[in-house]
Amino acid sequence: MPATTPTIVFPRLLLTGAAGGLGRVLRPRLKPHCTSLRVSDITDLGPAGAGEEVMPVRLEDKAAVDALLQGVDAVVHLGGVSTEHSFEEILPANISGIYHLYEAARRHGVRRIVFASSNHVIGFYRQDEVIDARVPVRPDGYYGLSKAFGENLAQFYWDRYGIETVSIRIGSSFPEPKDRRMLATWLSYDDLERLVVASLTAPVVRHTIVYGMSDNETVWWDNTQARHLGWRPRDSSEPFRASREAVQPAIDRNDPAAVSQGGGFVTKGPFES
Repeated sequence: MPATTPTIVFPRLLLTGAAGGLGRVLRPRLKPHCTSLRVSDITDLGPAGAGEEVMPVRLEDKAAVDALLQGVDAVVHLGGVSTEHSFEEILPANISGIYHLYEAARRHGVRRIVFASSNHVIGFYRQDEVIDARVPVRPDGYYGLSKAFGENLAQFYWDRYGIETVSIRIGSSFPEPKDRRMLATWLSYDDLERLVVASLTAPVVRHTIVYGMSDNETVWWDNTQARHLGWRPRDSSEPFRASREAVQPAIDRNDPAAVSQGGGFVTKGPFES
């Protein structure tokens, strides 16, 4: 069931990456907040539902992205490569693609974007550190680098063109935490929905960076600077703690993947071109 009270806010809302893991979660949950939901991806999106428009688009195709943004009021941008790969694989959709998205938004007068950034923008901070959105980025791979680029692009398009963005540094959004690390990074689907809707509807956001995490007992991220969004997570990873700690009772403090906030991403690669 949707986590928020449905209210139609936008005539046309665009959801990119709609065939991905979180895209499939948000697609039915965003529909009540718009008259028409335009969904896009490069893989099968299935038939259009009531009040939907299906537009498969490759983000590296500038002209196609321009057409995708025409008539859109706001964007939830999940599109792109969502895991660590070589730079050559990351570049087309995650870097060229997000530039095409913002340029199309500028040309068509779109004023609000919700950008799916990632905790991997700051993955090399340690798990014994609590950081906020103002710390220098420390990407843990090419994927994290691409998300840092996206955040910088969002800041530039706010400063230069007045396009507002909420960059959500998503932690780990799954039905439940998969391991001990996710006791800190877990974001429930309901909290994700509430965060995206708050990001779309908050009166003023400029460029806001917010960490996407539920109300977990273990905390690495301070969201004080995003309180103006009016979002407060309601779920918690705590009911899963005993089972996850039983599987991983000890931490190897000499293992970068075990002590870094980015987990296994800090050791992935190298990749050959």
